[in-house]
Amino acid sequence: VQLQASGGGLVQAGKSLSLSCVASGFTLDYHAFGWFRQAPGKEREWVSCINMNGDVTSYSGSVEGRFTVVRDNYKSAVYLLMNDLRPEDTAIYVCAAAPATMCLKSQRSFNYWGKGTLVTVSS
Repeated sequence: VQLQASGGGLVQAGKSLSLSCVASGFTLDYHAFGWFRQAPGKEREWVSCINMNGDVTSYSGSVEGRFTVVRDNYKSAVYLLMNDLRPEDTAIYVCAAAPATMCLKSQRSFNYWGKGTLVTVSS
């Protein structure tokens, strides 16, 4: 079982990035997904989630309206589209999967975690 996040990089404030999370070794269709991030010196925090069917999403207040999470079960992938990036979005972004139908926020609900991808936003 593996989750691999990619797409991070260095961007200027106001620009966009798209992160990808590719799953292997398990059936993505029966899992809900979440994106989390950990900024330097801070606790890991929940960013977004998408339910098993892909028709329900949720976002933290700090990214609402700027980030969009989508999934493509045929490609075994989940994406986080990030617009209008801000310096405070700088963090390592991690995707996680939970054997559930609902959109979830608690880290304890997720049993598969990928390695993160670093996003750095300069002012």
